[in-house]
Amino acid sequence: MEKQEMLDKAKETLSPFETGNIISFVKGLTLKSAMENPWVIGILALLIFYGIFKRSKFVLSTVFAAVSIALLIRLTLPSGGGNELTLGSTIPFALGGLVIGAFLIYFIFIKSE
Repeated sequence: MEKQEMLDKAKETLSPFETGNIISFVKGLTLKSAMENPWVIGILALLIFYGIFKRSKFVLSTVFAAVSIALLIRLTLPSGGGNELTLGSTIPFALGGLVIGAFLIYFIFIKSE
């Protein structure tokens, strides 16, 4: 009977990782909740450590692009009742996007090891 108890406990422990639960989690994920979620932060930290350990430009540039675009959206675009875009919020977003793009082009194509 001990084997059955272990199987039941394992099933109960792994039930949050079912495909349906993961899909509903991702569908309900907003930018703010993603940046505050310890699972997302942990996965990004693991990717960063992997990129540093393997010295992978692709992994590091992908993580940099994802994090910087998420921060750019959170800091520049309005989030609230009136989600209207104004010139005051669009210009910093566009300039921030250009800076991120320029840094990625420099890091990937111009800078040599």
